[in-house]
Amino acid sequence: MGIYGALSTAVTGLRAQSFALENVSGNIANSQTIGFKRIDTDFVDLIPDAAPKRQTSGSVLAQAHSTNNVQGDVKGAATETYMAINGNGFFVVEPRAGQADGSATFSGANFYTRRGDFELDKSGYLVNGAGYYLKGLPIDAATQNISGSVPQVLQVSNAFLPAQQTTRVNYELNLPQLPKTPKYQASQSSGSELLSATDFMTLTPDQAATTTGAATTAGAATSSLASAGETLTIQIGATSRTYTFNSGGSTTMPAIDISDTSTDTIGEVLAAIQADLVTAGATGATVGLDGTGKIAITAGNATDTITVTDGTSGTSATGFNLANGTTDPTVATSTALAARVATVTADQTDDFLNQSVSGGAITVYSSNGAPAQIQMRWAKVNSTENGGAERWNLFVLTNGNATGSGTAWTRMGGDYTFGADGSPSPAIDHTDLPNLTVNGVLVGDIRLQHGAHGLTQFADPNGTAEVTTIKQNGYPAGEFVSVAVNDSGRVVVSYNNGQQLEVAQVVTANFNAVNQLKRMDGGLFAATSESGEPILDNGGGVIGSSLEASNTDISEEFTKLIVTQQAYAAGTKIVSTADEMLQQALNMLR
Repeated sequence: MGIYGALSTAVTGLRAQSFALENVSGNIANSQTIGFKRIDTDFVDLIPDAAPKRQTSGSVLAQAHSTNNVQGDVKGAATETYMAINGNGFFVVEPRAGQADGSATFSGANFYTRRGDFELDKSGYLVNGAGYYLKGLPIDAATQNISGSVPQVLQVSNAFLPAQQTTRVNYELNLPQLPKTPKYQASQSSGSELLSATDFMTLTPDQAATTTGAATTAGAATSSLASAGETLTIQIGATSRTYTFNSGGSTTMPAIDISDTSTDTIGEVLAAIQADLVTAGATGATVGLDGTGKIAITAGNATDTITVTDGTSGTSATGFNLANGTTDPTVATSTALAARVATVTADQTDDFLNQSVSGGAITVYSSNGAPAQIQMRWAKVNSTENGGAERWNLFVLTNGNATGSGTAWTRMGGDYTFGADGSPSPAIDHTDLPNLTVNGVLVGDIRLQHGAHGLTQFADPNGTAEVTTIKQNGYPAGEFVSVAVNDSGRVVVSYNNGQQLEVAQVVTANFNAVNQLKRMDGGLFAATSESGEPILDNGGGVIGSSLEASNTDISEEFTKLIVTQQAYAAGTKIVSTADEMLQQALNMLR
């Protein structure tokens, strides 16, 4: 190769070190550039073609080596729309192609960056510090699911969020087995904890009547209802009488002879039973046939209960056919012809509050966003200790402004009956409140969703209802407040009604050969044939309120700078030496 070869090789070394110095200079200059990826320098030796024993070390070529796969430090940021990617991937962005009617226009091209200092511009676009527009996937406002697969430029609207009517209230609570209402007295017999229907409504006397079987007449034979040896027990209030039927003797109450001429017809035996009950203390009670020819027993006092145990069959095989069980105007059973408190007037409110327990309250919203507060109270209407089942009724304050005889509280749903294990029997998944109006606000249809195990009756020493869940799905109209990016990579808009709506999903792009991307101005990269096509991901490690710093290490770059400077100086020495050797060769001619 000779002296000229050495000189040429030295020049390639100087050129390579100059290239390396340029990269070091650029890295240091961008040490504070957001998302910057430094460029290292690779040196490639160029060996002349010669026999193995005649080969020389040859020249050198400097090449750029990208570090796109090396992450910079992730730092927190106060701006909620700033974001960083923890791991591999790039934000998908697009430059503005032009402007029409004051708004940006786009060509649909995709570019990629790690620079995540995005902020809203005047049109609601998310633009980073280099002027590139963020792309992502829109989210359906109703389902909150991603609604597309092709990234598009994201634009956030600052319009009002329309009101959403409340249609469901998740409502779960435990009702105390013994509600300690203000009226409850531990020293009294059972029943002081129950709602007394007679305090809130005018009751008609209870009536126990046949529910099946053919009609009869007063002149029919008593034997068609009862046979000798059978019994019928009737209790009205505190008066209880058991009638025994026989044949071949005489009627002496409570023994009734079905062959006695004074009680051998249905009309006669019913009259005898009525007279006996009145004499025994059931004042005003009646026993006879109703307008349909069926037997009816009516209490004389509206507060008296009627309990029937019918052991008759008679020749008709149906006997008196009276429904066994208790008929009570205050508490209900499965066979009751009982009263239910449907509404509570304003002037009855104090009594009602003294006989019920609070069930919590929640604000709901009508279709136009008008608020209404649902206040709920629970009243226990029966208990096993009182001779019935464990039953409750739910009341809602439908008009808190009512006065006098105006309705204030309204019973909602049916009976809530609980078994011995404290769970509803039958199971109650929900309660519907149809066409609900509260204080003049038409809320509409609401479902109280209790769930499979959300409604229970367990013993509670405090005797109060313990609400464990109460939340609803409505809200009033809201004004735009701010936008942020959460750690799931979703763009979230906040409104002054407390609602947050996810409007878009930030996507990231990955490449098989990430270091083969083409670098462009502003921290931008373009896909090349060597990098491969982008692989889009909508769950790619986006971190909100953060920025990725440059991956340049100043101390490392200074080390490279020293090495490069010394290598360049050494190269110049080779040039000087080669020059001196040439001078010596030229001097040989003298």
